[in-house]
Amino acid sequence: MSETQQERPRELSLKANVLWNSIGSMFYLGCQWLITVLVVRLSSGFDAAGLLSLAMSVVGIFGTFANYKMGTYQISDIHRENTLAEYLAFRCVTLALSFLACLGYAFVTCPPHAILTVALYFIYKGVGLLIDVLHGTDQQHRRMDYIGKSFMLQGAVSILTFVVVFAPTQNLNLAIVSMTLGVLLVFAAFDVRKARVFEPVSLHLTRTKALFFLKTSLPAVIASVAASAIFTIPKQYLALVDGDAALGIYSSVAAPALVVQMGATYLYGPLLDIFPKHFFDGKTKDFVKLLVRTILSILAVTAVCWIVLLFIGEPVLVLLFGQSIAEHVYLLYPVLVATSATAFLWFFGDLLITLRNFRANLIGNVIALVAVIPLSIVCVNTWGMNGVSFAGIGACIAGVVYLSFALVSTIKKHVRTTDAAKDRHE
Repeated sequence: MSETQQERPRELSLKANVLWNSIGSMFYLGCQWLITVLVVRLSSGFDAAGLLSLAMSVVGIFGTFANYKMGTYQISDIHRENTLAEYLAFRCVTLALSFLACLGYAFVTCPPHAILTVALYFIYKGVGLLIDVLHGTDQQHRRMDYIGKSFMLQGAVSILTFVVVFAPTQNLNLAIVSMTLGVLLVFAAFDVRKARVFEPVSLHLTRTKALFFLKTSLPAVIASVAASAIFTIPKQYLALVDGDAALGIYSSVAAPALVVQMGATYLYGPLLDIFPKHFFDGKTKDFVKLLVRTILSILAVTAVCWIVLLFIGEPVLVLLFGQSIAEHVYLLYPVLVATSATAFLWFFGDLLITLRNFRANLIGNVIALVAVIPLSIVCVNTWGMNGVSFAGIGACIAGVVYLSFALVSTIKKHVRTTDAAKDRHE
């Protein structure tokens, strides 16, 4: 037995993995949000806040391509068809290509003084995407406590380094560099050390494997882009019809409800390697039981959030955005339904990726994107700001309906194939 195998830690329970992943991820997101608050609080004006917002928006456009939806694919690689070295090397390739594309976009669309900020922020987020690959290996070996601790370290280090550098210098670029050095330290000192217990942390990628990754996950990438545009279209139409102020009000009210969407992701994320194990091992009943439990859990999270926001929704919004937002609290509840519908769209799409049905995932998300175009016009013209939520709900339901039928079809096809193989063997 090798030294690595002897030192390999025991797997954690599903409950422990879900808790660690959820707590760590929420802490990290909270720290990222707090940075956008601190950049205003620590500045004498709003220039740095606007520059950071611009950098975040531009980098966000290319984040999908840098990620290339390989996280879900890696986690569900239950037969270890690809190594950590290959996943890590491919992430370096997509990061490099996305960085060049992002810079080109910034040169065309951003003022000259913002280009360096965009480049530095991309590098900061890129380190996080490299860490995500190591997290994929942690999850494959059911040690998501490493993931939760890593997210906590990244969040805390980002806040600390940002404040220490930005407060005295007022230099956003230097602050981003300091955050990057901080998360690089977490990457090297914590994540690499934990991941190498399971697999060697190195880079190795052949041209054949790179082309395989590019071809295999391309439908998932297109589907992800389509999913991200589902609410962008009705928001843009709202701004066109009713002005930027209406969009600003809607976006402000929608902010607290996003916890439902992210909470659902953290809930089913730790299961994305268990679903394919049940499926490909022929344990259809276990697969269906886990599916039902996950759906009920997402619904339960939604119900709890409904109850909580019913009591604290208005006070929280007023605390964050001022008394003027109180008259628009009615927007919150349709937003909550919309975020829940989006969570189900993401869940069924990711589930089909784990079962290697990329085509169905693509079609389902494209259906939702196509549906939201006419729905945006009808719903926004009819219900104003609430129309954004109603259009998104309708589009997501259309996508989920297709994805549900595709999932049932995929399961039935697999059962027939498995039964036929057993009959031939007998």
